[in-house]
Amino acid sequence: MLLFGVLVVFQTFSLPGQFAHMAKESPDLAYLRWPATAVSVFFVLCVQAVIVCTWKLLTLVKDDRIFTQASLGWVDAIVWAVAAAWVVLLGVFLYVGFHADDPGLPLLLFLMLVGVAVLGLLMVVMRALLRQATTLRTDMEAVI
Repeated sequence: MLLFGVLVVFQTFSLPGQFAHMAKESPDLAYLRWPATAVSVFFVLCVQAVIVCTWKLLTLVKDDRIFTQASLGWVDAIVWAVAAAWVVLLGVFLYVGFHADDPGLPLLLFLMLVGVAVLGLLMVVMRALLRQATTLRTDMEAVI
């Protein structure tokens, strides 16, 4: 809950303020202020969605309802949030890659792109395992 609150403050005050300051300090890059703000806020929004979904999944674990259809929707939401973040990060990577004169930032963005892809694939595997476990539990309850 505290992390979510910190992210809201970060999203509404810190990021827009940082990019406004950057625009004042580097007027030649001021045109990037609003796109950078929007993309950064979107990434934080994706993290917030993952936090809320994880919180709901932990509640389902506590209530011993994790192996039900209710949990699959929350896992799907995590997968979609990670996929959306990956697509936007790919766009940032391509933009920076075509406009960069130094390979450092594109390489860092590529590393982040691979990391988010691995996270997304891990979530797809976890979703498949949850689906199998839910089916198995449902079948076992039908037999008993």
